[in-house]
Amino acid sequence: MNEQPQRVEEFRAEIASMRTGGTSAKGEQLLLAAGVIGLVAGLALTVVGGIQTTNDTIAANQRAIMATGTFLGIAIMVAGGVLFLRYSLARYLRFWLIRLIHEDRANTDRIVEAIKGD
Repeated sequence: MNEQPQRVEEFRAEIASMRTGGTSAKGEQLLLAAGVIGLVAGLALTVVGGIQTTNDTIAANQRAIMATGTFLGIAIMVAGGVLFLRYSLARYLRFWLIRLIHEDRANTDRIVEAIKGD
């Protein structure tokens, strides 16, 4: 059981020797929030553009409203959805990977203890 703190210290020393800076989760949270805002804003722009298109009877005006309102709203919705999906999946997969590593280390420790016990 004395090996556990030693392994932790060795791990910390290896990480420190890599000289990598830890990243902040704040940037990811901002992009995730930007994705949600993009989805909502794009949906609102699409709905407003669709309503304005049906209220105008001139075909040229309808096309202009569709190009500036509805299609732009759809593009913003797609971009917001991609941002949201990317950063929410990244967060989930990071958690899953950490959990998998922890379980593998626990299993390795059990196997080593079983081998030492023989």
